[in-house]
Amino acid sequence: MHWHHLPRVIRRVSTRLLALGGVLWALHPAPAQPATIVPLPQAHSHNDYLQERPLLDALDHGFCSVEADIFLVDDRLLVAHERSQLRPERTLEALYLKPLLERVRQHGGCVYTPGVAFHLLIDIKSDSLPTYQALDRLLQAHAEMLTRFESDRTTTNAVTVTISGNRPREYLEQQSVRFAGYDGRLTDLDSETTPRLIPLVSDNWQAHFQWRGNGPLTEPECMKLRELVRRAHEQGRAIRFWANPDLPEGWAALRNAGVDLINTDNLSGLREFLLQPQSH
Repeated sequence: MHWHHLPRVIRRVSTRLLALGGVLWALHPAPAQPATIVPLPQAHSHNDYLQERPLLDALDHGFCSVEADIFLVDDRLLVAHERSQLRPERTLEALYLKPLLERVRQHGGCVYTPGVAFHLLIDIKSDSLPTYQALDRLLQAHAEMLTRFESDRTTTNAVTVTISGNRPREYLEQQSVRFAGYDGRLTDLDSETTPRLIPLVSDNWQAHFQWRGNGPLTEPECMKLRELVRRAHEQGRAIRFWANPDLPEGWAALRNAGVDLINTDNLSGLREFLLQPQSH
């Protein structure tokens, strides 16, 4: 049956429906293709699990390092900042390891692109040895994507895990094969410890520097920061601070000094900062 043979009422309704469809399409067009994510090697999501979408928000912002605090509860590793915030479904595996492994498999063996490292910093909040032993078993189950540490070599992979917080150092030192490094402190720059045990040193900014982001970083503290970075890099270690001024002035001071991982709770702010061209 042709259009002009349809009853007038049906034609009128059909015409209005077609017009309405056009209006709705204009209001809600087909979703645009997501913009290419630029990986930001220095961007570290401090206490990442407190973000609205743990891990996923960091990945959408191009962050190359995230931090998760863990508690051992009935043989399960739960992610939270305090015991009062523990939830049985918020496991380290569900929030971080499983989605990272799926992504690495989908991306041909990397989190973003080949040659871009990704760091998972795991801060142990409960008893050090039993928590680490449970974590070690879990990491072995995800070994296909993880950097492997041995006494004489480090085999870098898509995701490098570093253990912070309550770390059973002697136990880690005795392991012939590990899937996690040990997060050292600035005092470890004075030791002869191999970077295969301590690939990263982290410390409290406020314990070592007076500057809180007001005005420029003083010349003596700027020189002190650059010297710490130089020593860490000379030893083959990365360096990070927590409790640093979490604002553009603080990020600039850390970036200009060559600090490897810049701590932030403000994902969009640090992303915007790092994507801006550096002024010389």
